[in-house]
Amino acid sequence: MKPNFAEMSTKELRAYVLANRDDVEALEILFSRRTPDSEAIIYPSMFTEDGTPIEENKRIIEEAIAQRIQQQKNN
Repeated sequence: MKPNFAEMSTKELRAYVLANRDDVEALEILFSRRTPDSEAIIYPSMFTEDGTPIEENKRIIEEAIAQRIQQQKNN
């Protein structure tokens, strides 16, 4: 018997999908929970065209990653 995916938290569903990678229904439900492209945050490039790092953009992205990690720890 399959679990009730609708009642699972995203964290629980993600763990289930990782353990049951062939379960297409679970994958579809997990994908449906992602942020729509219209709400996605687009970050600036970390490098110029010649490959030179852009320090300010690196800082912005590092802060965003740290915030996302903290959010996931709290959920």
